[in-house]
Order: sequence, then structure tokens, then C-alpha cells
Amino acid sequence: MEENVIEVKQLSKRFQTTVALQGCDFSVRKGEIFGFLGPSGAGKTTTIKLLTGQLKSDGGEIQILKESPFSSKIKSQIGIMSDNSGLYEKMSVYDNLLLFAKIYGIDKSCIEKVLEEVDLLEAKKQLVSQLSKGMKQRLIFARTIIHSPSLLFLDEPTANLDPSTANEVREIIKKLNAKGTTVFLTTHNMEEADEMCHRVAFLNHGHIIESGQPEALKLKYSKKQIRIKTTQQDYTIPLDLKLLKQELEQIDELLMIHSIEPTLKEVFLTLTKEES
Repeated sequence: MEENVIEVKQLSKRFQTTVALQGCDFSVRKGEIFGFLGPSGAGKTTTIKLLTGQLKSDGGEIQILKESPFSSKIKSQIGIMSDNSGLYEKMSVYDNLLLFAKIYGIDKSCIEKVLEEVDLLEAKKQLVSQLSKGMKQRLIFARTIIHSPSLLFLDEPTANLDPSTANEVREIIKKLNAKGTTVFLTTHNMEEADEMCHRVAFLNHGHIIESGQPEALKLKYSKKQIRIKTTQQDYTIPLDLKLLKQELEQIDELLMIHSIEPTLKEVFLTLTKEES
């Protein structure tokens, strides 16, 4: 049986009259990229703050690496990257990481190693103020993983980045995961989640409305249709083998035939419409 590194049961959080989370249940398996998906304001950042001990819940249970999120035992085993991760602009790339190496009590020899991982080794003497947005994002990543955490919490790591820079960040996440790092990823970018995540959970109005593997969810909510394109027509028919056989017998020049599956975004929109 696969080991769970995160276990959450009936998690709830309220801010005055606003319900941020209500009765959320989910688990994250060791070695997977788990996508926590939903629109802005759905409660994704609140969830990360609860899981990492930055906030206290109003109800429910949380276990991170078999410990409470407030346990000092897990602090050296997790890395947190949020959209407000500040850098020291007047210091060099190297000195930014040196500061955090001292905070974590780790040898400074790890700095060049982590800079190489995020492709910033040649920029180690540059001031942070001289870096491009993409380089700064990679430096934040380096700072997040400098102590080799086994579990990463990434809060919308590609938000507001241009496509090229966002792709660089996704590649870093994939490389870390390939080496065994478990990733809890929040995003409102469904295409990104579809590309990267082993499993996802949809969050809407403070509670989880669906979860599972992206491919399985797309199949589950498929309209079960087949698209047929010929030199004369482009049309759809129900997914029925007998009907398909009849159609193909009448076609002279077939250009394309494939099943029609919804995107992850379309699945989410379908589910949120059903809720409203």
C-alpha cells in the first residue's frame, strides 16, 4: 500500500462570516504531484497555510508526514513556496541562499549544487535586482529546496509568469518529482494541472467537489461521442460500435476519427454549474 504523506479529514476554516473551507477530506501519496485546483478565492492558499502550520483550523484533522503541522519534527522536511516569497534584492544570488543555509543549519557546499539544479550557477554573483522575473522565480525555488525537503508546498508557482518562464518552472517541478519529492500544488490553471499532476482535487466554495486522476476524470465526464472528419463533412456521432461501423461503411475518404473527451477545465466548469 502506498504511503500517505498528507492526510486531511473534515478540515474546516472560517474567517468571521466567510467560510473558507468546509469538511474537506483528501490525502496525498508519497512521490506524487497532487493538484489542489480551483478559481481564485476558492480556499487554496488557506489550505496550504493550514497544512504548513501557518494557520489553525476551526475543525478537522491534519497529519503531515505522520505529524501535526505544528510539530517541529516536520519543519526540516518540508519546503514552502508562495506568491509572496520575498528575495533580498541588494544581495547576490549566492548570498541570498547562504542566509537560508545558515537558517537551516546546513553546509554552504549545498548552495552551488542547488543553483546548478535550477540552472542559476553562472548567475551566482549577480545581484537579485539584476535578475529577470524567470530567474527570480528559479531562485525562490532554489531557496525552497536548499535543505532537500521530501515534501513541497507550491502555491500557484507559475501565476503571472509568461509562457516561457512558466514552462521553466514546470520543468523544475517535474525534475524534483522524478527524484522522489512529493508535491502539493495549488493552481487555477487546469491545463497546467492536466500536464503535471498524478491526481487532482477540485475545490469550489470551500469544499471538494471531485477528485481523481486527470485522465480518469475526463473519461468519467465524457459525453461519449466520436468525431468523424471526411473530405466532405466534419460531424459527431454517439459512441456506439454498431453505429460507427455503419458510418464507416458509407465513407469514401476518411480524414480523421477520434473520441471526444472534455478538458480538465471543461470538467470543472461542468461540476461547478451542477453545484450552482
